Amino acid sequence: MSTLVRGLDPATGQLLEVTMDTVITRIDRRPAQPGEAGEAGEELPYLAPGLIDLQVNGFAGIDVNGPGVTAERIVEITAALARRGVTTWVPTVITGSEEAICRSLRAVAEARATSPQLAHAIPFAHVEGPFLSAQDGPRGVHDAAQIRPIDAEEVARWQQAGPVGIVTLSPHTDDAPAQIARIVSLGIQVALGHTHASGPQLTAAVDAGATLSTHLGNGIFPQLARHPNPLWTQLAEDRLTCGLIADGHHLPAETLEVMLRAKGVGRAFLVSDATELAGRRPGRYETAVGGTVELSADGRLSHVGTELLAGAASDVAAGLRFVLRATSLSLREALVLVTRTPGAVLGREATLHVGAPADLVTLEADGTIRGVWQHGTELTPARSGARTSA
Repeated sequence: MSTLVRGLDPATGQLLEVTMDTVITRIDRRPAQPGEAGEAGEELPYLAPGLIDLQVNGFAGIDVNGPGVTAERIVEITAALARRGVTTWVPTVITGSEEAICRSLRAVAEARATSPQLAHAIPFAHVEGPFLSAQDGPRGVHDAAQIRPIDAEEVARWQQAGPVGIVTLSPHTDDAPAQIARIVSLGIQVALGHTHASGPQLTAAVDAGATLSTHLGNGIFPQLARHPNPLWTQLAEDRLTCGLIADGHHLPAETLEVMLRAKGVGRAFLVSDATELAGRRPGRYETAVGGTVELSADGRLSHVGTELLAGAASDVAAGLRFVLRATSLSLREALVLVTRTPGAVLGREATLHVGAPADLVTLEADGTIRGVWQHGTELTPARSGARTSA
């Protein structure tokens, strides 16, 4: 049975009429008439592809990491994120023992095997660590006891447990370029992050095949030399596409503005870096990501007793709203950060076109999600800013 969804094109202002079943079967465009309204008489929303988040550690009280992770829990996160407009997401497995990493990867693999729709919604996993800087600051809240040298052979063993698409590492060792080249040869994208590497070491990593920066501006020393420093190197490197956390805590608005100007929306994408506490009530919690953490009333998630952030407590749709509220980007430009650019990292054309999976959202000018469709099925959107009980 076909479904028709109507909305405005954020790029042109034209009226889009999208016909779909599980995929988009037809798109009609025409000029929108002044005062034209939707079926219920309300003002027409904008229409866009479903949002993509390449870094999710957990959500809605569920952790991708830890002994409790199962395929069923990964499926639950998929459903919870979809109600926020995030129809594609990448489970992120953090620093841990090889056994712990493989346990999470097996859960992801089993969830993807449930259906073709889930395999599309969860393209692969992102392993953030354990090959990171051991130094305080760059290490963030990753477990210091589990930090270890880059080992491409271990990465190859991870692939036996589940689909690894991205590995975040710090290229501060002499053998980093060779290890990176080996990981890339496995069909895995290498991201640079949680690092104290020098400019030449970062450049050598890119020469070896690294193509991404993980949450640029975070996972780094709180105080840096004016120049050179790792931020300038990565911002200036056109071969790197950078993830940015736009929750209002990880990057101040002016920092986010400058980074987006430097990279352009075609080489930047938003991530949530969400943990299981995303959407929970303020308080102290024990988590697999960050240990004892505190969630403040304004949504800041920090490691107790320090100023270190312990992941984030919001979703990428909230990041889109922050960008629209706090930077100079238009809705058309901001949507690229959560659709086309992360889609390119996945090897997908994340645009509305005939034949594309029927994953789309309608939204207001401020980024508020009004409607969600995943593989053609209409979902009930979660209320923006809604929190679950502790």
